[in-house]
Amino acid sequence: MHYSPVLDAHLHAVPLTRIVKHHQPKQRLQDLMQAKQHDAIESDLFQLCNLLQQGGLDLSQTGITGSLLIGAQQANSDIDLVCYSRAAFHQCRDITRELIELQHLHELDEQDWQASYQRRSCDLSYSDYVWHERRKYNKAVINGRKFDLNFIDDTLTPDLAIYQKGVAITLECIITDDTQGFDYPAEFKIKHEQIDAIVSFTATYTGQALKGETVQVSGIVEQNQYGVKRIVVGSSREAHGEYIKVLHV
Repeated sequence: MHYSPVLDAHLHAVPLTRIVKHHQPKQRLQDLMQAKQHDAIESDLFQLCNLLQQGGLDLSQTGITGSLLIGAQQANSDIDLVCYSRAAFHQCRDITRELIELQHLHELDEQDWQASYQRRSCDLSYSDYVWHERRKYNKAVINGRKFDLNFIDDTLTPDLAIYQKGVAITLECIITDDTQGFDYPAEFKIKHEQIDAIVSFTATYTGQALKGETVQVSGIVEQNQYGVKRIVVGSSREAHGEYIKVLHV
């Protein structure tokens, strides 16, 4: 465990001098796509990527992570795709939605949603969790196998601000900018007199709200050295009592 003074939190970390191999998602995906033989999960990945390509996705901006990245996949493993371009990621979501409508891909079924909900162990009701997740189109099923779409913006420069944790807070506010809603950490600008944004360090609330929507948020207020305040959701791994919920009719 490494204490980060920038985030005022303990994190898992590995010293750079101890890294012996860098698994590269982009290269691994290209290798799998060009391989002559595939196991069951690799075959599903190959079919999925072909469908996405046919929809217009540039696979050179895409990689494979999770168990497939390091060759540790099992028969029941999921597929974890990662996009390194914001445009490619949202295009991938749009293609996924279209492929579901064409029934080339499928939404998660009740059993899948229940398993996902139990794994997340979040502070939303099951119905609220599924309502938020279904409209994200960052996960679906191919040949009975679930896949997830992830986004990493490798063009961003590091945030040099240093944050200190404050008090827990729950409030309602309007989202004014959701541009970085699928980033890590996800950020939602809000309309509030004192607080600038909601930031989520847990994937449960990635893409959770859209511009113009009213949300209820519960988290920890943080302030940096410039006096900028934000609400952090996911201040711990379990994030108990912390959530973002759209107040929809």
